Amino acid sequence: MAPTIEKISAITFRVLNMKASVQFYRNVLGMELLYGGERASFSSLRPNDSESAILNLERGDTVSRWGRLIFHVTDVDAFWTNLKEKGFDPEIPRDASWGERYFHTLDPDGHELSFARPLR
Repeated sequence: MAPTIEKISAITFRVLNMKASVQFYRNVLGMELLYGGERASFSSLRPNDSESAILNLERGDTVSRWGRLIFHVTDVDAFWTNLKEKGFDPEIPRDASWGERYFHTLDPDGHELSFARPLR
């Protein structure tokens, strides 16, 4: 039997400003800091779900237009409102033909993030 992939363990983003990136993912998105921090050259964060993939931040040159990271959230519209209230300008939430409600926004380094929830 051929070996199979079990799950995605982590995703790594290159970031120019570790302090701004850690503050965004920890303070704005509510992720837990597992390793590193604002002054580190490498940091790891994870959503509240301990089974979720880890997001690594590595200080260095960033790459734009690579794709997007998709987060499932409890309430897309409430999450959108929360980001707007914190001064961000996310796209307006919409329903997708594949059965999700979602919106996109950019992190401090221009990485595209999507926040989604399956439609019932």
